[in-house]
Amino acid sequence: MIEPHAPAPPGAPPSWVGPARLPVRPGTGRFLVLACVFVCAACGLVYELELVALASYLIGDSVTQASVVLSVMVFAMGIGSLVAKRLRRHAAAAFGALEALLALVGGCSAMALYAVFAWTGDWGGLWASGPRWLLVAFSLAIGLLIGAEVPLLMELIQRIRRQDAGGAVADLFAADYVGALVGGLAFPFLLLPLLGQLTGVMLTGGVNAVVGGALVLGLFRRDLTRRARWLLLAANLAVLGVLATAAVLVDDFERAAREAVYGQDVRVALKTGIQEVVLTGGTGGRPLGLYLDGRLRVSGRDEHRYHEALVTPAMDGPHARVLVLGGGDGLAAREVLRYQDVRRVDIVEIDPAVVDLARRDPALSRLNGHVYGDARVRVTTADAFRRLRTAPPVPYDVVIADLPDPGITASTKLYSEEFYGLVRRVLAPEGRLVVHAGPVSSRPRVFWTVESTMRAAGLRTTPYRVGGRDSGFAAGPDRTAGASRAPRDWGFVLASPRARPALGPGARGPRPTTLTRESLRAARRAAEATRIVGLPASTLVHPRY
Repeated sequence: MIEPHAPAPPGAPPSWVGPARLPVRPGTGRFLVLACVFVCAACGLVYELELVALASYLIGDSVTQASVVLSVMVFAMGIGSLVAKRLRRHAAAAFGALEALLALVGGCSAMALYAVFAWTGDWGGLWASGPRWLLVAFSLAIGLLIGAEVPLLMELIQRIRRQDAGGAVADLFAADYVGALVGGLAFPFLLLPLLGQLTGVMLTGGVNAVVGGALVLGLFRRDLTRRARWLLLAANLAVLGVLATAAVLVDDFERAAREAVYGQDVRVALKTGIQEVVLTGGTGGRPLGLYLDGRLRVSGRDEHRYHEALVTPAMDGPHARVLVLGGGDGLAAREVLRYQDVRRVDIVEIDPAVVDLARRDPALSRLNGHVYGDARVRVTTADAFRRLRTAPPVPYDVVIADLPDPGITASTKLYSEEFYGLVRRVLAPEGRLVVHAGPVSSRPRVFWTVESTMRAAGLRTTPYRVGGRDSGFAAGPDRTAGASRAPRDWGFVLASPRARPALGPGARGPRPTTLTRESLRAARRAAEATRIVGLPASTLVHPRY
């Protein structure tokens, strides 16, 4: 494939095959190679970030997913660099082929992973299922190809004009690092919000293929035989054709994948700046389902049992002023407003789209009792942690933490000792805090870590455990109400600053309830039977979940 070059001069390295025969001046050629380094580095970082983002969305625990993806990719980059040493004599042809393959693998990685997630079901336990290994395989393949770029580009830039190795490395890495900066900023601020995960990475693959192919076929075409040039051109056109076809069909693909994940009765699907929000059912007798980032947060089948168990014990005492952290769906507020002597309910929700749906969607607003039409309800769009730091010194009688599961990395700070210290500052002396701490039966260590953390913040705690029937409220990464890993119970911790609170249904309860003083005592005993002692508290700098 490679045309012969002048014999190597005495003392030249074994890979030396003579200076490149360029159609432009050497200075222009060096600039074009460095520009290619810049673009390739940007594309490579987009591939990495896309794998991390998709894995975090599909599996949860973003710290673990980022660690796995990045460590595997860095390891593979080292292997790729070693492998590329054998290709330096054919640097131009090897680089062209490598970029075409990288564009194909990187550009299609997100769609392939999401397809496996949608049509094969649960991702299973830790490294127990194929899709997780597919994530590792993509990380490994992309890392190998990215790692092979640098030695080949170094060879190409040296063939344009020989210079000392230190200077060449400095030029190459400067372009590489600046490109990585641009790619790292473009992904969250440009590609993700404007194009989405799938289309954004496909466009990146297309840019990767065009730039890599143009460099070789334009600048180093004389290094290739005619047959090699046509093969490389055909390969790049085929890659661009695959990516373009996938981009055209991406909406149909997403619709089909969404139906595979959520069922065929998806009514609302939108991507906010914070998460993906999906509403299913709620019409024709089908129970409503609210999914946030693929996790079922509300099921019309038995959400009332969850929210009743969350709110009722906390209301067994003074409750004129209530603060709901999270709960933008309005369902916790619905339970609170059943008490006629409640004067004010403040809801702190990070995603305004959830509140808007709870206001406007007929099925969801009917389920929450149209709470946002009640003059006692005030909504603040803010991060709960940040809001508590700047909260006015007016104390609350009840604080209800209806927040995402502590196993989700973004929520870890909302289950930290520092967070509970902030909550304690806004609690009245006899006030009560209630926290949903995840399922007890399947994740007892997480549950008791939450309880231990609340005690470390100076709160007196009373844990309790309530059965969840089919557990329509699927905490963690479960996708459907019927998922095999859906929790069989709900774990809660009731706390107060001064004395350990007693569990009761509230003498001034608004209506008959399935929660009696006897059933709550049993719920407390059920939780205590699983107690794990000696667990350290979770803090911002040392999360334990």
